[in-house]
Amino acid sequence: MSERHQVEVTSQEREEFKRLDAFLAAKFPKYSRSLIKKFFEKGFFTSKDTKLDLKKIPSSDCVIFFHEPDPEPVDIQPQDIPLDILFEDEHLIVINKPAGLVVHPAAGNRDGTLVNALLFHIKDLKGIGSELRPGIVHRLDKGTSGIMVAAKSQAAHEGLVKLFSSHDIARKYQALALGARIPSEQTLESMIGRSSHNRLKMTTKTSQGKSAMTHLKVVEYFKFVSHIECTLETGRTHQIRVHLSELINAPIINDPLYGREGDAKRLLSNDIKSILKGYEHPLLHAKVLGFKHPITGQEMYFEQEPPEIFQRCLEQFRSESE
Repeated sequence: MSERHQVEVTSQEREEFKRLDAFLAAKFPKYSRSLIKKFFEKGFFTSKDTKLDLKKIPSSDCVIFFHEPDPEPVDIQPQDIPLDILFEDEHLIVINKPAGLVVHPAAGNRDGTLVNALLFHIKDLKGIGSELRPGIVHRLDKGTSGIMVAAKSQAAHEGLVKLFSSHDIARKYQALALGARIPSEQTLESMIGRSSHNRLKMTTKTSQGKSAMTHLKVVEYFKFVSHIECTLETGRTHQIRVHLSELINAPIINDPLYGREGDAKRLLSNDIKSILKGYEHPLLHAKVLGFKHPITGQEMYFEQEPPEIFQRCLEQFRSESE
């Protein structure tokens, strides 16, 4: 049975959004604008007193009902995708995820994900956690490389979820970011929420998001670039990427969402551009993951160096700074 949602247009939102489709995409961020349009054309969005038009924002106090359709049945299949396994026992598995691998199936990535790989590797994973994300307790963005843990038993899944929810996890990331005048150490703190202008992006310019905190330390300074280590207190979507870009004006190199392409073209050498040619992901790596084993209580600590392309860029920046 479909679920009904109700949203009301406020005077502030009427100023912020010039079109109804943009407003609806912000209110229901799991759906793209094209899908919102399809739902609208099928009559899933209604209003008692107002004739709705996707190109126009209705008047203030207009109440819109969304009769959300039932999700299509999902049948996630095991796929023989290689895994870089750092640790595994009967309860959990720790892997080094490559950049470019999506964590779980979603619109636009129905297969070829980490979940498909885990289902192939772990024969009885189905039913652990959710149907769409069996075993998954946290995620890395598609373009982020590094260490992840997944559950192999329901007890481990519940225990890991509690650890992540209470932020009782050690997580350190490394990044290469534009900007050479960053303070050597600082704490970045803000709210983070979905951007009303681009549903793919998060932003600190919001009052309706969730609190986020990132501890930053510069590992090395170069001419126009800094090698940064980030320690997470919270784990919000795109947290490091948006904090570096919006709070200290130091976007991660090669970040297609939060980067500054013009500055990158102007400041990065031809050698760096050559290394990155054809590479579509931010230079961001989850280097450290530490936690207490949810079943045995053993202290677990994993550390993995960034991938080759990150290392090549790092070596090139060092040679250019000599």
